[in-house]
Amino acid sequence: MELLKEIVSKLSRLAVVGQSSYPGNAQALKETEDSAAPLKIQVSYLDILDPKDIETAFYEANKKHADAVLLLQSAVLNSQRKHTAGLAIRNRLPAIYHAPEFLESGGLMSYAASINDLYRRAASYVDKILKGTRPADLPVEQPTKFEFMISLNAASQIELTIPPNVLARADKVIR
Repeated sequence: MELLKEIVSKLSRLAVVGQSSYPGNAQALKETEDSAAPLKIQVSYLDILDPKDIETAFYEANKKHADAVLLLQSAVLNSQRKHTAGLAIRNRLPAIYHAPEFLESGGLMSYAASINDLYRRAASYVDKILKGTRPADLPVEQPTKFEFMISLNAASQIELTIPPNVLARADKVIR
């Protein structure tokens, strides 16, 4: 939320797009609302249950004068990455995605758990299991390493200037 606010200084209305039936999205929406409140950002949720809902969501985001879009995890959005990123660009809405693959499809930025780090940690679990540890005895872990990525190409398409201090914090900048 703070990264979005730094990039879109006039951010006062945020459209959150997600799939209500996706596990964890209700909690993610609550946490988004909690982090938006102190920044005086009004959040509106737009539900995506079917690919045809994506265009409707961006239409509604514009109708509600959203200054930016945050996209939650969704099987529907994942299957329509190129279309979703294209709609954000066409509607000139800065968007932050939950997965770096959206940047490969033309998206602006992502903040997500490092997949490489997750694979390394999964390998240590496999090692423990192969050495005799029962899977039920292994603790559930949360990701500890996150990556922030920005596409300057997408930023230029919506005529958005990314502040140098934000660029300096990015783990990867796509030019």
